Amino acid sequence: MGNKAYVRHLRVAGNVAPGSIHRVGTSATFDLLEQGRKLSVVYQGSEPPPDTFKDDAQALAVGTYGHDGVFHATQLQAKCASKYAPAPASATPATTAAATPPTTR
Repeated sequence: MGNKAYVRHLRVAGNVAPGSIHRVGTSATFDLLEQGRKLSVVYQGSEPPPDTFKDDAQALAVGTYGHDGVFHATQLQAKCASKYAPAPASATPATTAAATPPTTR
C-alpha cells in the first residue's frame, strides 16, 4: 500500500501472540501473528477488550497504521479459538445403516 497505509482506516486480523497481552484499564498492547509475520498493536478504546481476548485467540483490530510501525486500534473483536473449534469426531452422532430398514421388491 505504500504511504497510503498511513492515512487509511484499516482492519487487520490474526492470532494473538501468547504472552504478548498487556492491559491497562480499557487499553491493551499485544502482538498479532499471521502468515509468519508479527504486528504490534496498541488498542485504546472506550470499552475494555472483550472476555474472549486471550492468548491464541483470533482477533480483528480496526484503526490506523502508524509511521512507528505500530497499528493503533480503536475497535477490537476477538473469539477464543478453542470455543469455536470443530467438535472432535467422537462427539458427532454416528449414523448406521441399521437405522433405515432395507426395502424389498
